[in-house]
Amino acid sequence: MKKKIVIIGAGESGTGSALLAYKQGFDVFITDNGTIKDKYKDILETRKIRWEEGKHTEDEILTAYEVIKSPGIPDNIPLIRKIHDKGIPVISEIEFAGRYARGIKICVTGSNGKTTVTNMICHILTQADKNVAMAGNVGNSFAMAVAEKDYDYYVIELSSFQLDGMYNFRAEVAILMNITPDHLDRYGYELQKYIDSKFRIIQNQGKTDFLIYWADDPIISKELPVRDPQMTLLPFSATIKENMASYIENEEIIIDYQYKTNLMTIHELALKGRHNTYNSMAAAIATKVLGIRKETIRESLADFQGVEHRLEPVIKVSGINFINDSKATNVNSTWYALECMETNIVWIVGGIDKGNDYSGLIPVVKEKVRAVVCLGKENRKILEAFTEVVSTIIETASMEEAVRSAYYLAKKGDTILLSPACASFDLFDNYEDRGRQFKASVRNL
Repeated sequence: MKKKIVIIGAGESGTGSALLAYKQGFDVFITDNGTIKDKYKDILETRKIRWEEGKHTEDEILTAYEVIKSPGIPDNIPLIRKIHDKGIPVISEIEFAGRYARGIKICVTGSNGKTTVTNMICHILTQADKNVAMAGNVGNSFAMAVAEKDYDYYVIELSSFQLDGMYNFRAEVAILMNITPDHLDRYGYELQKYIDSKFRIIQNQGKTDFLIYWADDPIISKELPVRDPQMTLLPFSATIKENMASYIENEEIIIDYQYKTNLMTIHELALKGRHNTYNSMAAAIATKVLGIRKETIRESLADFQGVEHRLEPVIKVSGINFINDSKATNVNSTWYALECMETNIVWIVGGIDKGNDYSGLIPVVKEKVRAVVCLGKENRKILEAFTEVVSTIIETASMEEAVRSAYYLAKKGDTILLSPACASFDLFDNYEDRGRQFKASVRNL
């Protein structure tokens, strides 16, 4: 008799899991409390995979051999508690897919930069003609990629929610970009729980594996020694040179893995800004570990096009620049965006607050921001943080209104920056929807 796998959540992650479970010969049932998108229904119908939407049938779910939970579903809801009480294992799609992936897994996490680094590594490997899939929190689900075909390399972006459901999964190459407070609403407003979640990326790593990390991050520097790391450590830094796998000297990126080499100057990088220098260093170390030639790495970082919704230039209207940074869903990410702007800024900010502390933004806002446009249903914390800092601060209720108001407040030569520092789900489907609505509203001016 076939073992029964139940998948909760029928989005990209859940449908990929269903497809892989079906391919591996399991009895598969997928359930979603909301409406399943037609493109996913088509995949399920083609394989005759049983599905339901608009409800969760507990009799079906509680007879599972194993449950795969989509990352957006919290662990503390009654249904998940009942599954645990029955002794049924609850895992993530990443854990499940990792059992069947034959290629090398390069896994990227961090509060900020992980999407850009994931894309950079995939771009470098593609330019080197490697058989590579980009998956996880960006691109296809990891399970979908594993179900499709055998890849030699999987470059996987991992959110803390995905890491939480991983137990035996092992990353051959792990990259930890940084840790700053984020998603604290999911972790009972306890930073240590969020830190522990991020550090799950190194669980099961051994002496043949690698950890690439930002040595300037105070949380990583404090936490890493406590965890008795067994893997090869490859830190990078903008300020330290000793024992670093990558550092900066005379505005040149130095890679010091196996042998020391000058990779390129920071001015040759396609993506500008201090944070993108760090992203490029991490991607360069990872691909050097994988044996990619220096010339390929350098050429790839010099022509990399960037990521949609991450400091993405839109257009210039009446001499005013519009920048879409909708992917900035936490304070630290927004700090980098504000910090790298070279003009006065009209800043569009707001959404669902995840336990944000805005105090760290005050110096850069005071220096660079001409006006603040709040875009969210609840703006109280933003108003409290910046009313005394910026002379003009207004509230808006739609993207069209926010863009129009920002345009009226800006002057020629200014930048209108959408960098919300918050989640998007109060007014938008997700950060992609928010970014695309921003770009459409700008083009409609």
